[in-house]
Amino acid sequence: MKNKILIAVSFFVLLSCSTQKLNKGSYAGSTTTSGYKADTLQSPYATASATNYSQVIGWKNGEMPVAPKGFSVTKFADGLEHPRWIYVAENGDIFVAESNTILKGIKKIGAKLLCKLKTQHYGESMNRITLFRDADKNGVPEKRYEFAKNLNQPFGMLIIANHFYVGNTDALMKYDYKTGDTLLQVKGEKIVSLPAGKYNRHWARNIITNSKKDKIYIGVGSGTNVAEKGLENEIRRAAILEVNTDGSGERIYAYGLRNPCGMAWAPGTQTLWAAVNERDELGDELVPDYLTSVKVGGFYGWPFFYYGQHRDPRLADKQSPDAIENVIVPDISLGSHTASLGLLFYQKHLFPAKYLNGAFVTQHGSWNRSIISGYKVIFIPFQNGKPSGKPEDFLTGFVDDLSKSKVHGRPVGIAVLADGSMLVSDDVSNTIWRITVDK
Repeated sequence: MKNKILIAVSFFVLLSCSTQKLNKGSYAGSTTTSGYKADTLQSPYATASATNYSQVIGWKNGEMPVAPKGFSVTKFADGLEHPRWIYVAENGDIFVAESNTILKGIKKIGAKLLCKLKTQHYGESMNRITLFRDADKNGVPEKRYEFAKNLNQPFGMLIIANHFYVGNTDALMKYDYKTGDTLLQVKGEKIVSLPAGKYNRHWARNIITNSKKDKIYIGVGSGTNVAEKGLENEIRRAAILEVNTDGSGERIYAYGLRNPCGMAWAPGTQTLWAAVNERDELGDELVPDYLTSVKVGGFYGWPFFYYGQHRDPRLADKQSPDAIENVIVPDISLGSHTASLGLLFYQKHLFPAKYLNGAFVTQHGSWNRSIISGYKVIFIPFQNGKPSGKPEDFLTGFVDDLSKSKVHGRPVGIAVLADGSMLVSDDVSNTIWRITVDK
């Protein structure tokens, strides 16, 4: 038995430490991942499925991400343990969920040996929420509290009336709370059980509410890549769930969304939008992540179809519950394997007017491309609740050496403070960055 484990670990190490030969002539356009359209996608397996984990080298003193001219980037906080998501309360308190992918058994042993995967800090999860308080609103928090601990891979956070909600990987939790609390002092109530279990590839559970604050929306990613462990393991997954604030009345708001992590309402509308992290292992240019409006009851294709009416060849012998004609084509492509996770509509007036009501999306970065993609924050202009231009880079500088897949960090969470400045969490460098306008 021991020999089998060692063989398995050795194979895992060799696979993940393999260096992809970068033939840029064969991968024209791969470095930008732009220009995708539903009718111009490459065929499946036009390129091999790459294993190319980035090597995270962190930030030296004085190094930081790069924002457009006219903006400043400073360090808001550091010394965290894998800060994933950020939530800003109405009183200005800033909550940060510290959580991570958990590896067990052979995968945990292998991760300690990998030449690249180990730099991602996978394996253990702090399972904590930290509270920062910046009383004088100068962008430097004076106080820091351990707000909650012993959670289960916490991610989304939400305050409604006198309750604090947490999206654990296996449950929506509800706690008594009053404004200004620095510690959750009571045991939480599980109001919705969420699918987790053995196959839990997308463990993060984001939560938001609506304008009336009478509903909660829960993004639940797929348990696997393309249901390779059976559709029975994907029930209530790859979907956005809607529940009442007490957990009752659950319905599937939309489905076929592989990992609808970022969710937000377009300003001035009642339309929900989601940033969706799409599937792997079909080649460098498949499948594009996307930003899309979400229609109630809408089917977005996973796992049977991708980016509209493109059938996934790995499920050619499986029957979809919905006809191909019912698949909704997403609104905006965000590039293949970019791991587009965070979504924010900017509604303050500190940034230049072009950013007002537009969408910011954090891209955590690829592992399944021969040339890495993502590792930045992008901006999509909106007018009248709809995209009005192409995605453009906003916060870059996370990539150190493209040819060697070296990166400084990986952006995930995104939020805006009352003064209009922006916070972005960089989970592998344990840092939160603040972006503001030059004075």
